[in-house]
Amino acid sequence: MAKAAETLYSAMDRLRQMVLATPALMNRLEMLPAEKMLATLDPGYPYLAVANLLDTHLQNGSCRFTETDGYLPGGVVFNDALTEIFWDSAPMKALRKKFRFSKSTGMKKLLHSLLSAYKVSGKRKFPRIAIVEFRPPFKNTPSQEHVMIAEHFRAAGYPTEVVTPEELDYRNGVLCRKDFGIDIVYRKVSAHDFLVRFDLTHPLVRAYRERTVCMVNSFRTEMLRKKAMLSLLTDEAVTEKFPAAEKKAIRDHIPWTRMVAQTQTSIGGQSVDLLEHIRKNRLNLVLKPNDASGDQHSFRGWETDEAGWERAIKTALRNSYVVQERTEAPVSTFPVYQFGKIEQRAMAVEVHPHIYLGKVDGCSTEISDAGGGFSTLTGVAPVFVLEGAN
Repeated sequence: MAKAAETLYSAMDRLRQMVLATPALMNRLEMLPAEKMLATLDPGYPYLAVANLLDTHLQNGSCRFTETDGYLPGGVVFNDALTEIFWDSAPMKALRKKFRFSKSTGMKKLLHSLLSAYKVSGKRKFPRIAIVEFRPPFKNTPSQEHVMIAEHFRAAGYPTEVVTPEELDYRNGVLCRKDFGIDIVYRKVSAHDFLVRFDLTHPLVRAYRERTVCMVNSFRTEMLRKKAMLSLLTDEAVTEKFPAAEKKAIRDHIPWTRMVAQTQTSIGGQSVDLLEHIRKNRLNLVLKPNDASGDQHSFRGWETDEAGWERAIKTALRNSYVVQERTEAPVSTFPVYQFGKIEQRAMAVEVHPHIYLGKVDGCSTEISDAGGGFSTLTGVAPVFVLEGAN
């Protein structure tokens, strides 16, 4: 899984360079004009993403990478905390007597990656870090996850604050929140959501444009948030000159993906009418919004009748959607505490390999209700790597 993820990351980085140099490819991502502009700004370091994860379905020894959101890995701090709790639990202690395990943690690697990007960008000053987040209406306190991340960074010696874009100012070449000067921006807001609220004169954009801050991840990772990136990756006409190893990784691990439009496309070397293919293959396809921001949601063909599928296609044509080959997460049974009692529930399991500076180092696991629909039942499970018997 690690080798496949790193090879695909290399292919995505190669595609990123092509997109920035080719307006026709950039247009196929269906980014907002301001998103395109931000993507062209040099962040000061060469990495596509300083830290990122891939949504992965791991089943029977094979893995399929269904998307990447371009965000910094979410839930790392929760995963680290759960790992320590479970490591010393009675069931885990019993297993450790029989087998050798290693922990899969990420906070130290995450901080190291931020500092590496800061150094590569030419900065020498001891950094102060701002975690930039949006908050729901009527909520004045930062998210618990970001509070815990800030505590970890402070414990390592780096002054850190959790801030909102509304609190930022840019004075005399310094991005700040009141008297707290900022050198590294740990960005936890998408460009799409940011641009709905602010324009390109915002202090954060000005500091980023003038390279007075090191932003992690950069606005270039917005390209990864667009599922159209997978459409380009699985288009053999686009990747024709990619190295053989990268083309093989794409064929083996990325599900066939296309932007929904009234057009001809290629499947297995054959030209087909895309909409006709979508209609005829409902049970093996899913429609997903190109950008996860906003109120749009996915439509799984195997959970939709023909009439509902036709409505979904019309929605996809009116908006920016991709169609993707069906890939389902494996399902396992987990004890779930809900409504005052514990019960065994079938939960879908997604493994997220973490990529730091282009290399996989650790992973986390997200579990969600396998029943489909729009259930809010979701959580993080700790990951241990089984290395062998004692």
